[in-house]
Amino acid sequence: MKTKTFKTLDEQIEILKQKGLVIDDIEQTKSILLRENYFFLSGYRKLFLKSSVDRTFKEGTNFSEIYALFSFDRQLRNIIFKNILIVENNLKSILAYIMSKNHGFKENNYLNPHNFVNNPQKKRQVNDLLRKMKRQISVNGKQHAATSHFIENYGYIPLWVVVKVLSFGIVGELYTVLQHEDQKEIADLFNMDIYSMTEYLPLLANYRNLCAHEDICYNNRTMKHIENTKYHHLLNIKMEEDEYVYGKNDLFALVIMLKYILNQDNFNLFMREVSYELDVLEGRLKTIKVDSVLEEMGFPQNYKDIVRMD
Repeated sequence: MKTKTFKTLDEQIEILKQKGLVIDDIEQTKSILLRENYFFLSGYRKLFLKSSVDRTFKEGTNFSEIYALFSFDRQLRNIIFKNILIVENNLKSILAYIMSKNHGFKENNYLNPHNFVNNPQKKRQVNDLLRKMKRQISVNGKQHAATSHFIENYGYIPLWVVVKVLSFGIVGELYTVLQHEDQKEIADLFNMDIYSMTEYLPLLANYRNLCAHEDICYNNRTMKHIENTKYHHLLNIKMEEDEYVYGKNDLFALVIMLKYILNQDNFNLFMREVSYELDVLEGRLKTIKVDSVLEEMGFPQNYKDIVRMD
């Protein structure tokens, strides 16, 4: 079995140079490798390699280009993360409002299994989810000023406060087991249908976690493909074997999801920020074109047109 051994910064630099990478400033590159991790940075080399077989770099590839792609991905994660937080906050607020209005806001109301879908196949899921909620309330409830205030002064935590200590994943799963009338009322406020809400929320939660843990984002592919939407058609995205090649399980699929679930102002700002970072990256690339990055992201060439579409 092969083993990986520790390499000093000088050894890491030498490996990169042997593979054809141009390094102008050795000391600065060492500093970057030390702070950002050689292994993580190596995840951005794919587009700069001669081929999947020849793992050396294309002639003239500079370390600064790989670091530019790395930096772009970091900025991209930050943009995505803050917009998913908007979605998370919106969902928590709306769900808490609807459930409190329709069923009550105390623990014996929102933790009552009878307030959820009456489906024998989902009974176990409902009970497991309620246990998760109780655990998060128990663990996190006293760590937040608002929740501890209600516990100490009123002896309970209303749902509109308790959602603050629940993870996005749990709140998204909670939506899937609500009664149909509650699901529809919430979906209507997002101008979406129940199926799309149920499909998108776990994918958004996965992207939230990916961004929070600084995983590589720009070429991420999800296991689940989203359903075809009107935007696939309006953008005239090409098809292969009756399947759209962009916007299904790539980063553009996330753009489509945010187009539906964010309000127009937030989505337009999101797209402006992404476009700006792509422009910055384009100015820093010499060996490859930004089009190859767009391809990895699953972005069609006319991706900006989605902003103007209803």
